[in-house]
Amino acid sequence: MEAQQEKTGERLEKGSTEFLKSALEEEEAKAKKYLSNWQRAEADFDNYKKRVEQERSENAKFANMTLVISLLPVLDDFERALRSLSPKLAGLSWVDGLRLIYRKLQATLETQGLTEIKSVGETFDPAVHEAVAQAEGDEGKVVEELQKGYRLHDRVIRPALVVVGNGSGRREEESGEAED
Repeated sequence: MEAQQEKTGERLEKGSTEFLKSALEEEEAKAKKYLSNWQRAEADFDNYKKRVEQERSENAKFANMTLVISLLPVLDDFERALRSLSPKLAGLSWVDGLRLIYRKLQATLETQGLTEIKSVGETFDPAVHEAVAQAEGDEGKVVEELQKGYRLHDRVIRPALVVVGNGSGRREEESGEAED
């Protein structure tokens, strides 16, 4: 009788050991799954924090974009006014005052990140230039700038209005030179 009880005890013990091993394996699998999910959630949260910080810095960088865009026509008007002045007025104090105000406005806008887009002589780039006409000149090259274009930091806020060469004048000049 005692021998039979020992065998039953061993079976129970052996059965409970296997049961415990399988339960332990299940719990370890759950723990690995929870750890993996937690690591993924932590990585997602880190990415979210980086994205929010990047958006915040871009918002601060471009917060004054509307004001800068609204000041561009004033800058254009100053340039047109200064270009149209007669050379006779060059030494007058009010003309010098206008030039100083223009330079101050230009410098203030540059400190906010405004830069001019170079156009004349450059290859036409539809990302920064807006073609309004074609004229004699090298094909694909900007031959005249009708309105300046500007970038705020690295973003184009106003493309330059330009005239693009159609290649006709250059060929005639070259053929004319060859005949001489």
